[in-house]
Amino acid sequence: MKSTFRMLSVTMAGVVCLILLNGTTTSAQKLPKSIYIQAQAMGTATQMGRTYGITLIIQELSTEEERSGLLEAFQQKGNEGLVNALAKMHSKGRMQITGTLGYDVAYVKTFPQPDGSTRLRIVTDRPLRFGEVWADTRSADYNLSGLEIVISKDKKHNTGSLYPACQFKMNKQNQLELELFQNPWSLVNIMKR
Repeated sequence: MKSTFRMLSVTMAGVVCLILLNGTTTSAQKLPKSIYIQAQAMGTATQMGRTYGITLIIQELSTEEERSGLLEAFQQKGNEGLVNALAKMHSKGRMQITGTLGYDVAYVKTFPQPDGSTRLRIVTDRPLRFGEVWADTRSADYNLSGLEIVISKDKKHNTGSLYPACQFKMNKQNQLELELFQNPWSLVNIMKR
C-alpha cells in the first residue's frame, strides 16, 4: 500500500514545472553513433554542497508512437500508468551516477531550438531502493526520474537539471506538471562527446 502523504510543490521563483513529454519534434531514429554526455550534478537548497558525476549514453531516440503511448497511459491511470508503460519500454540508453550501477533510460527526445541549440529530455522509471519499499516511505511515490539538458553551440552555455525523484500530475489548468520529492539538481560542466 502506498503512502497517502502528499508533497507540496517545490517552489523556486514560483512553481518548478517541467513538461517532459509534450512538444513537437522530428520522427525518431536509431542513432548511427551513441551520444555520450558527461556532467556534474550539484545539489541545490537542502542538498547544497553535494556533487555527483553523471554519464549519459544515448543509443536511440524515442518514437512519436512511444510518446503517444506514454501520454495515453498517463491519461488512463495517472502517474502509475506512466511508470508501468516506461518499465515495459526497451532501453534507449543508460544513465550512470557516480557511486551507483546506473539504470536504463526509457524515453529520450531531442528538440531543436530556434537559436541552434538542442534540448534533450529524458524520463525513466526510477529504481526504488530496498529501504524505500520496505519502510513504505513517501519517496516511493516519486518513482520517476527526469533530466533536461540544453546543448548550446557555445559549450560554455550548456545548462541542465536533474530531477532524481519525481512524479507527473495534472495541475488546475489541466496541464501536465512535474512534482518533485526534493529540489532539482543543477547540471554544470556539461560535455557532449
